[in-house]
Amino acid sequence: MTKESLKTSAFILRCLNYSESDLIVTFYSRNFGKLKGIAKGAKRSKKRFANVFEPFSLTNIIFSRKKTDALAFIESCEIIDHYSDIRQDLEKTLVASYFIDLADHFNPEGKKNIKVFELLQDFLILLGRENATDAIVRFFEMRLLRFAGYEPALDHCIRCNACVTNGSFYYFYPQEGGIKCAACARPERYEQPISAGTVRTLLLGKDMEIDKIKLVALSDSLATESRDILIGFIAYVLGREVKSLKVMEQIRKMYL
Repeated sequence: MTKESLKTSAFILRCLNYSESDLIVTFYSRNFGKLKGIAKGAKRSKKRFANVFEPFSLTNIIFSRKKTDALAFIESCEIIDHYSDIRQDLEKTLVASYFIDLADHFNPEGKKNIKVFELLQDFLILLGRENATDAIVRFFEMRLLRFAGYEPALDHCIRCNACVTNGSFYYFYPQEGGIKCAACARPERYEQPISAGTVRTLLLGKDMEIDKIKLVALSDSLATESRDILIGFIAYVLGREVKSLKVMEQIRKMYL
């Protein structure tokens, strides 16, 4: 059976050595979602695959496969954007790696989701232009959770449905996917408190125009609360911590 060659733009998620010369490449494509393919001779090729499989690079990939659930055969790969402005900055590189890692974790193979592809594209462009702020990281997390189908309920109490009001405190319940007001929460020591200000900031960030995110500066308390809420929820949904996040935060403490 003749294999049809397919072409798509795609972000490189990760690579795995396979034999002395081949690579197994996982990529997130605009047209087909997350796919995994083999690049024959990629470690030796200086023409077909030279420096194209770096994580978070945007590429044009031509591939073929016999079945939709089979490993793709990568015929060629060309760089569209290497994001050199990000790679020249350690903190930006760590953040971009975290974005790619989240996209990898939250998306099953073969499920097309153009919104996730465009989210990566928009935020990597933003990251290349601006400082790697807490707002950029948190707003990316919020949008990815929404596009992947795991958006937390933050605009109302998930028990009594009362809308969020300024000056009130709430508690976040990862296992229930949302917040409860103080009257409904009956919090234990391990429950996560979250202020109305943090809630409103996260809600604002998930719909804000991309070019306006650079104007948002989170206070220390907002940054800490929003980080604890979202990282805890992401770990709960995935059933594990995201390794690239731990690396990013450890290096930030040591060098940044």
